[in-house]
Amino acid sequence: MKKFKAGIIGTGYIGPAHIEALRRLGNVEVAAVAEANQDLAESKARQLCIPTAYGNYKDMLKDKSIDVIHNCTPNFMHLQVNKDILNAGKHCVSEKPLGMNSKESAELVALAKEKGLVNAVNFNYRYYPLVQQARMMVKNGQLGRVFAVQGCYMQDWLLYDTDWNWRLEPKYAGDSRVMGDIGSHWFDLIQFVTGKKIVKVFADLLTLYEYRKKPKMQIETFSGKELKPDDYEKVKINTEDYGHVLLQFDDGSKGMACITHVSAGRKNHIVFELNGTEKSVWWDHERPNELMIGQRNQPNQLQMKDAVLMDKNVKDYAHYPAGHNEGYPSAVKNFCRNVYRYIAGESKEIDFATFEDGHIADCIVDAVMKSDKTGKWIEIE
Repeated sequence: MKKFKAGIIGTGYIGPAHIEALRRLGNVEVAAVAEANQDLAESKARQLCIPTAYGNYKDMLKDKSIDVIHNCTPNFMHLQVNKDILNAGKHCVSEKPLGMNSKESAELVALAKEKGLVNAVNFNYRYYPLVQQARMMVKNGQLGRVFAVQGCYMQDWLLYDTDWNWRLEPKYAGDSRVMGDIGSHWFDLIQFVTGKKIVKVFADLLTLYEYRKKPKMQIETFSGKELKPDDYEKVKINTEDYGHVLLQFDDGSKGMACITHVSAGRKNHIVFELNGTEKSVWWDHERPNELMIGQRNQPNQLQMKDAVLMDKNVKDYAHYPAGHNEGYPSAVKNFCRNVYRYIAGESKEIDFATFEDGHIADCIVDAVMKSDKTGKWIEIE
């Protein structure tokens, strides 16, 4: 088994998730971490037991011993950091969205092709065992002709007008918020499972609060404290909190999705349902080890995560015996496994989301935003 050295740029929420996944693979050493300055990089390196810390990611790119770089930075840095990684001759694993818009992502697709390097985007929800099983059921024709899909991606972490995060600021997150942040995941997921491409969208979006209250101090300094009215500044909000999207696919089938950051009680509620002429299937991320199979003339079935009962082509996505639940960390692990397996030449199939897939998701989000502004169906460019 070939050994690799990886570098991580950015150690917020998602960076440590990548690190944990890579360590579970067994053949990847997380050799270095890069942060915004040297003190922060060294602090994070100590916490995460990583031998080398860089206060400037460009210094990491000069390290010839590192094979793959994971870009776990905020949205506004994705374009430049990914370009620098590819220009340094390193394989690149990027967080989503690939770019702040489809123009940026198109530039990255072109550069990745020019350099001939492995490029991947962490659309990690593809890699749950029963998501793979649902995809295989579609591929094998077990549902009949899939003519309709529906679902949602719902969260509640921005429900109150005092909730604040960098994603609320377009200069850091882009002109789309909820669609670019979590809608992009759902659009990629539904195309992956169905094998269909979204070609047209009609969107209706909502900004719940015209103004939000931004704390005047750093969020870290007031954690757990009750703030007074004078502790906030009033900020105009120009991005969406909630939206419905109607979908048309390349084979004429239809779909609809609800995407929201402001639905109380929904923490990370990702659902898709596929309706076929023979059967339906539906999957809920908050119950990821269950796949419901809907039938007309006999009782519905509940398929549990069990490699023995799964399609032989996807059973290696389930690593533990039936009844031993697998969730988010294992999905990220499966994604990283597929990427490194391809880099090592152990797999000839690109069974992970590439920059091209990231670009497609960005194009869909751009079309959603245009549809909401124009009140028209918009074709995906």
